[in-house]
Amino acid sequence: MNRYLAMWILLAAPLQAALAQKPDTAQILVHYKFSYVRDTNNRAHPYTENMVLFVGKALGSYKSYDRQLQNDLFRRQFQEQLLNSADGNIRLDRKMTGSGTEYSQFINNRELVRREVIGNDAYIIGEALPVINWHISGDKANFGELRCQKATCHFKGRDYTAWFCPDLPVHVGPWKLNGLPGVIVEAYDSKKEVVFKFDRVEKAVLGARKPIKDRHGRIIAPPGDDGDDTDPNIIQVPTKGIKTTNKEFEKLQAVMRRDPNAFAQAMTGGKGSDGPKLDRKAGPGILINNPIELPEKR
Repeated sequence: MNRYLAMWILLAAPLQAALAQKPDTAQILVHYKFSYVRDTNNRAHPYTENMVLFVGKALGSYKSYDRQLQNDLFRRQFQEQLLNSADGNIRLDRKMTGSGTEYSQFINNRELVRREVIGNDAYIIGEALPVINWHISGDKANFGELRCQKATCHFKGRDYTAWFCPDLPVHVGPWKLNGLPGVIVEAYDSKKEVVFKFDRVEKAVLGARKPIKDRHGRIIAPPGDDGDDTDPNIIQVPTKGIKTTNKEFEKLQAVMRRDPNAFAQAMTGGKGSDGPKLDRKAGPGILINNPIELPEKR
């Protein structure tokens, strides 16, 4: 188990540029139906997830909406049991599914900050925001009440079509897509293997995340809570996580995928955990022969 524990100490990544960026407040939420063909031999069953883009005045934050709803539900159930429990014992079975990955785009500083969750722990990776060579066409279409325009590009080994809304003049989008003169509300590659399908848009409602308190007014942290400490509508560098590099995180992720159970035991000293169980969807039972970021053909 030593090789697992040795990777627990990771290198810090340079996040100075993003840290210098002032926090932003989400104005709208753009919802997507994300679909991804991970295994080209099983195209009939792509990975799917509900995702959301928090759009501020100048920043954007893209994350799993399914996971956020699970976190919110768990916190409500934990609070209810905490207040109704005479002995303070909480009995909740929690299993997190969906992606623990968040992407925050800091446009002014050209910085992309990724937050990854493995088990009970979060990791923060900073890198340069990709520069994408977009070609904007005159084609237009409506997505709900949003009037949008078409653009195309070649990015990370794939040819993408995107629809952006000039009436929402923030240069952000889902995942790593950015740089158009409006929010990207839908995007897909030429083979429809990676699809960010527009679902809906709604106005953001700011409300500070209330701390959970027991019957005596003491603040209690829910076990295995992988949410950040601030309101999700506040877009800023995540405050909860271990700063690392992409290279070191990939090593850690490879170890976890080879043996999720052994990895979880190593991270808890072999004593088990009361937190969420690791999702085996990303484990050895799933074949991923079609990475989202493909190598460029020479």
